[in-house]
Amino acid sequence: MDVVTGGFEAELARWRPGAGPVPVCTLPQARDYCRRLAATHYENFPLLSWMLPRRLRHPLQVVYAWCRWADDLADEVPGQEQSLELLAWWRSELEACFEGTPTHPVPLALQEVVGEFRLCRQPFDDLLDAFVQDQRVVEYETFEQLLGYCRLSANPVGRIVLALCETETDEAFVHSDAICTGLQLANFWQDLRRDHESGRVYLPLEDCRRFGYDRTRLAARTTDDAFLSLMQFEVDRARGLLEQGRSLVTLIPGRMQIVIDLFARGGLVILERVQRTGYRVWDHRPVVGRRDVVGMVLAASASTVRRWLCGGGGTT
Repeated sequence: MDVVTGGFEAELARWRPGAGPVPVCTLPQARDYCRRLAATHYENFPLLSWMLPRRLRHPLQVVYAWCRWADDLADEVPGQEQSLELLAWWRSELEACFEGTPTHPVPLALQEVVGEFRLCRQPFDDLLDAFVQDQRVVEYETFEQLLGYCRLSANPVGRIVLALCETETDEAFVHSDAICTGLQLANFWQDLRRDHESGRVYLPLEDCRRFGYDRTRLAARTTDDAFLSLMQFEVDRARGLLEQGRSLVTLIPGRMQIVIDLFARGGLVILERVQRTGYRVWDHRPVVGRRDVVGMVLAASASTVRRWLCGGGGTT
């Protein structure tokens, strides 16, 4: 069986229920499928792979592949009802991963990772709940409601990583959730126009009213003093969460400290780019380039090495 033979549409046509006879996939083929999917869909994965402990490279590729498929089923399928049907199918494959025999290569590879690391199902179900919510909820009245969405859409990824790192403590959960939520918010503010064009508004409406930014101006994507003040407020709040969560790096073993530090820095750089545009994200989408990524990798690596030399973490 050839793996990852085309884009998402080709892969969906191949694997979706009712598409014909289910291709036979062996476990080695499933592992290779996830590896290639991670390498082709996430351009920075090769750069990050060398930082990962060898034992975690494959599990993280598999988790990424599972999330990639779920995300594409939510965002790349025309029509909400069709997305909901396919997300229900993906949940049935998740159930088979934990309780039976999955047919798709990604859940098949995930089943092996689940067994090796004793992962629980809840974070994966939470992520699917978030994708389902995206089909049904297009705006948020309060910041607390938006945080509730982040608890489903972002925080479970961090908790899966903590499970793979065998660092599941209450303190680690708090800091991981702060990083994941802060990074999710940073992505919202970076992609405000794109989300708005797709019919989704992540700016809490209570915040819009607080700064005098009414629905008419929101619908028109108006940049005025009220909007700039609103965006500065949202950026500062996201930055506070990311800074709070950076203490997580001292709780994670070995080279994963670099990875955690890198993702926190990535969120902070996005926010810095938003600020650099003068918060005019309706007019300009802030971009983090490959050179920025390399700089963050070097900074995170240097910071981790200094911490190790000062006795603040292991090097395994």
